[in-house]
Amino acid sequence: MTAASFDEIPVYLRLRGMLAIQIIEGRYREGDQLPSVRAFAAETGTNPLTVAKAYQTLQDDGHVVVRRGIGMFVAPGAVDALKVQEREIFLTRIWPRMRALIDRLDIDVSTLMDRETA
Repeated sequence: MTAASFDEIPVYLRLRGMLAIQIIEGRYREGDQLPSVRAFAAETGTNPLTVAKAYQTLQDDGHVVVRRGIGMFVAPGAVDALKVQEREIFLTRIWPRMRALIDRLDIDVSTLMDRETA
């Protein structure tokens, strides 16, 4: 995994991931309204259509609900469902690439696990 591999991830999926993390970490709780598409686009410096696509993926997965004329809200059960979904993404897509990089760089996994985070 290199910086280039992060760039390979479509922007809408990176935004979706940002929102998922914010929901999991409690920035947006179940029932909370998410920022409008335009507000989130301005906050992240991205195109509103790209943000709309990120929101749509969360809606398609049932993590957010639309209240017509009001906005998008975090759905009940979204935190637990996102944890399950994000765990699966990590284990099937991210970890294999990270493990390959660890092996390629001859990093001792036990040493890596013992390191303190900054």
